[in-house]
Amino acid sequence: MRLISINVLKEGMVVGRTIWNEAGHPLLHKDVIVTGRIVERLRELNIQYLYIDDKISAGIELEETVAPGKRIEAVKNMTKAFENVKKAKPIQTSYILDQQSKVIGLIVEDIMSSIVNSEEVLMVLTDAYLYDEYIYQHSFQVALYSVAIAKEMGYSYEDIRLIGMGAILHDVGKLLIPSEILLKPSNLTDEEYEEMKQHTRYGFDLLRNLHTVSLLVAHCAFQHHERIDGSGYPRGLVDFEIHPFAKIIAVADVFDALTSNRIYREKMLPSEAIAIIAEGYGKQFDTRVVDAFKRSIVHYANGTIVLLTDDRRGIISKQNHVDVTRPWVRIFEENGKMLEATYEMCLSDYPAVEIKKIETDFDGYTE
Repeated sequence: MRLISINVLKEGMVVGRTIWNEAGHPLLHKDVIVTGRIVERLRELNIQYLYIDDKISAGIELEETVAPGKRIEAVKNMTKAFENVKKAKPIQTSYILDQQSKVIGLIVEDIMSSIVNSEEVLMVLTDAYLYDEYIYQHSFQVALYSVAIAKEMGYSYEDIRLIGMGAILHDVGKLLIPSEILLKPSNLTDEEYEEMKQHTRYGFDLLRNLHTVSLLVAHCAFQHHERIDGSGYPRGLVDFEIHPFAKIIAVADVFDALTSNRIYREKMLPSEAIAIIAEGYGKQFDTRVVDAFKRSIVHYANGTIVLLTDDRRGIISKQNHVDVTRPWVRIFEENGKMLEATYEMCLSDYPAVEIKKIETDFDGYTE
């Protein structure tokens, strides 16, 4: 299967991967033949990419680190837990959150069981799922990335668990932000933005007195928008003043924000978001965290069409676990001409060849 932009989806193409909704129900099944109505519906849902099956991508498979069923169940459980907190009276909010922390802890344990014991780099395919509540999907994703980074950095099992808890709860303060601000489809006013920034303090205040949650988790909520150059908020902390766990969650949080659909902009592909984070290397983000992040996350997902610097065109066929930035590519075109037979190459074996461009809008060879 291969990844294509909705812009080049046409009638007659074959869906390569099922798309699920937040209830765990399939919205579009694998192997369905695309119709004009399907194209229209996917545009209405703001789906930007999907996988199709075709001749040049035959045999290329995608295996998410967290199985679809486990992900859907985790987000459903998170939604219930957070909604219980959201519905509580202000005086009861911390008490209800304390009660729900066991559910949240079990979700973290499930995430860790999928990542800590795996030798694979983390692959997450967010466009295979649709969620009405962005905060819950986002919190789950940030926990995935944070746990993967912490594992790569060599943290102990207990520290990884705390980092996972901090990641899942990092945005809990947003439950106290008025929905007209949180879900506003246009730019926030200065006053609204200042209120939005208060979610870090609200989260800290909610978590710091819980009996079942470590104070370190509360500091993750408080500091995940701090930056090592002092440009972050709420307190403008610098490098040594920011807890190492919060530095991890800061990178995971930005990466997921960039690679997810938001009200005010479209998502980026992983390699594009990684490049943005790299611009903050040693400035906004801790160098050790960014290095570990780049080693632990898939840069180019299997099934992605790429144009190489020597003008060969191919499709990412499998990951290179020695260097995730230089995967295996199935070459199907040279000098603008389709090859009679494709062949595989690992970019690590060709140091002079780089990926020049990702081509999700490539519109050829779909028979």
